[in-house]
Amino acid sequence: MTIPEEVERSQRADARRNRERIIHGAREVFARDGASAQMEDVARTAGVGVGTVYRHFPTKEALITELVASKFESFGQTAREALAEDREPFEVLAGVLRRNAAFMADDGAVRHALMGAGEEVWARTEPQRREANEAFQQLVERAQRAGTMRGDFGVADIPMLMCGICATMGHTVPGFDWHRHLELVIDGLRARQPITALASEPTS
Repeated sequence: MTIPEEVERSQRADARRNRERIIHGAREVFARDGASAQMEDVARTAGVGVGTVYRHFPTKEALITELVASKFESFGQTAREALAEDREPFEVLAGVLRRNAAFMADDGAVRHALMGAGEEVWARTEPQRREANEAFQQLVERAQRAGTMRGDFGVADIPMLMCGICATMGHTVPGFDWHRHLELVIDGLRARQPITALASEPTS
């Protein structure tokens, strides 16, 4: 290996380390400050210059996108693994919802980032969300074919439900227990007769 090649490899390694430090710092800052987190605070927490942060993530939205995209990838992986489970289909889906909710409860940074995410972040994470939704779609359809899940539920309803669950996380108000909230939501997805008609159709 020539000296220029060694220098280039070292620079790439430094860049990777800095990126990892920035992401780690961002998780700490967003978990603490929520959507009001500032890039300067991320740089200070990561131990790098503000310019280094902006070289890796030109905007705050780009940094939020990095955090959120990785979480959607985890959601999709959990759903894909669940497709191999040989259990009652609705209980499989319910288990995925419980696991993903627990992931969010343990990740205050992404939870706060998601609650404050704008259209740009949602647009940039579309590939990760699409892959996750494909797996969730199969889980939902299996449960509906089995007759154990209400038939008017659509996979596009899942983000709305999970955002509602996330809103109760982190609260210290008595009675604000996200586990209880989640079980009430899951129970409302079971097939029963009669069911309360929904006010609108699920979005595509």
